[in-house]
Amino acid sequence: MQRYILALDQGTTSSRAILFGRDGSVGGHAQQPFRQYYPQPGWVEHDPNEIWESERAVAAQALRESGLGRAVAAIGITNQRETTILWDRATGEPIHNAIVWQCRRTAELCEELKRQGLEERIVSTTGLLIDAYFSGSKIRWVLDNVPGVRQRAEKGEILFGTVETWLIWRLTGGKVHVTDYSNASRTMLFNIHTLSWDEELCALLDIPMNILPRPVSNSEVYGTVAEGIEGLEELAGVPICGAAGDQQA
Repeated sequence: MQRYILALDQGTTSSRAILFGRDGSVGGHAQQPFRQYYPQPGWVEHDPNEIWESERAVAAQALRESGLGRAVAAIGITNQRETTILWDRATGEPIHNAIVWQCRRTAELCEELKRQGLEERIVSTTGLLIDAYFSGSKIRWVLDNVPGVRQRAEKGEILFGTVETWLIWRLTGGKVHVTDYSNASRTMLFNIHTLSWDEELCALLDIPMNILPRPVSNSEVYGTVAEGIEGLEELAGVPICGAAGDQQA
């Protein structure tokens, strides 16, 4: 029996699941759109639970319609980059809507960082220009604007992740909190030379490092699918061993 890779493609406007055989053939496919939220001009949000539920649903549909659940050898994830999610470590509930990569709410904060003369420091460390596009300023906005979250983050009660981090955390039943290098490199907090979070940049942006996921490579076993996920029962124990941000993927 041919084995398949289940590719989860979590995009900005829809979630997809595709089963790929060793020869590149498609064994099954499903896609589902989800809502976009625009609280005010220039602001864009997603519901993190809707991201998870839509991705879970399309994976379940692809498995159900293809009948290939028992043939899945591994799972890989590609995702919209820079979109920022913070959630409760204990309950798994998001503490705010996801702030999407397009969102410009932190443009003024980024201008302030430029006025402080931090552009060269950030470019040399992260390879990125200072911009609201990237996750770091979005994390800072949530910490500064959602009541009580900064205090809870400092006590270790809050986790941050981009979308692949969130999906891996949910798929593993909250056991694995990681981000791959391609997504970490889009946060404006990641040292691309040492492949680690930069302590000084986190301090400059006033972001507690204990909320950050563990950086990992694009191809290794991060963890396995937990038991009891609705529609994905056949995947229990299947390794999740690939992740890459949208354009690289």
